[in-house]
Amino acid sequence: MLYVKLICVGKMRERFYLDAFAEYRKRLQGYCRLELCEIGEQRLPDAPSEKEITAALEKEAEEIVRAIPSDAYAVALCVEGKQMPSEGMAALLAERESSGKPKLCFIVGGSCGLAESVKRRCDRRLSMSEMTFPHHLARVMLIEQIYRGFKINEGARYHK
Repeated sequence: MLYVKLICVGKMRERFYLDAFAEYRKRLQGYCRLELCEIGEQRLPDAPSEKEITAALEKEAEEIVRAIPSDAYAVALCVEGKQMPSEGMAALLAERESSGKPKLCFIVGGSCGLAESVKRRCDRRLSMSEMTFPHHLARVMLIEQIYRGFKINEGARYHK
């Protein structure tokens, strides 16, 4: 069974995000072992300088990189990543499940994104859209796409 780890910067507090995430987490129980690792987001002043943002991202990066299993295929969600259709996510899940190293790790940054060092550590960069989304919504969208990928792979009706 595939092991999927989500490493996310920031803690979700909004009930609607928590409820949506919990629903997809429950649905995924029969498809994979899912682990959520939340990394604390560094506090920044209201108008941070580029240097302050970079320092905060690097501090978050230390924790993120430590949380990535050494034998996992790591995917960074970032604006410069490549977009993929739901069928592409399904193919990624199937590929990792049959790879002999069935560990897959997705990294969702905070409001300032991810440090370059995290992106370099990853095997793939994925973009959900050219649009900007709140990072907590991106987390919900990601877990839904993971679920959709498993449903595509089993040929179920969920995917339309």
